Amino acid sequence: MVSEVAKLPDETFSTIFSLQRRLLERIDEATATDAAIFERFGEVEETRPELEELQSIRERSTSAYTRLYTLLLRVAEAQPVASSATLNLFTGAIDRADTSLR
Repeated sequence: MVSEVAKLPDETFSTIFSLQRRLLERIDEATATDAAIFERFGEVEETRPELEELQSIRERSTSAYTRLYTLLLRVAEAQPVASSATLNLFTGAIDRADTSLR
């Protein structure tokens, strides 16, 4: 028996996994940059705005990643089919994740 999540178009899966990868890369890059700034200069008045912005980037990216992950699980677990409300949330999460990466 094939699960309902398999009925999502391949393009949707590709989009989700691509977004998740890009979000993880953004989280990694922001974390590495934060560590480099902190190691080199510490948290001083001059670096505080950059460190706060990097933290914000990590938080937004983590939130977008988690939202996609959670909704994908909801769709996979919905039997016999996911509700239209869940699918609408999913579409919105894809759009927001894509927008946050621009």
